Amino acid sequence: MSFNDNSDRPSRRFGGGGYGGGGRRRFNDRQFDDTPKPVETGKEYDVSITETSRQGDGIARVEGFVIFVKGGQPGQEAKIKVTQVGRRFATAELV
Repeated sequence: MSFNDNSDRPSRRFGGGGYGGGGRRRFNDRQFDDTPKPVETGKEYDVSITETSRQGDGIARVEGFVIFVKGGQPGQEAKIKVTQVGRRFATAELV
């Protein structure tokens, strides 16, 4: 048996998975969501808080865009001020 004779093992190339692996990930294939968001940092909105997050914050939506509201309770109609806008959600506080 020579050093490179792996006839009893399946052929794997370029990290193609296996235990603890997962192949290569290419960062050039990431899609960044640069579409305009329906909310802006610093602006106030009237919302209805419909759910509670795992961290206990209220969850509201503006045009389907999720906003986590610190101190918000489900069923509450509130005026909020957006403190941060991310790619997938925003955070806000009660006014």
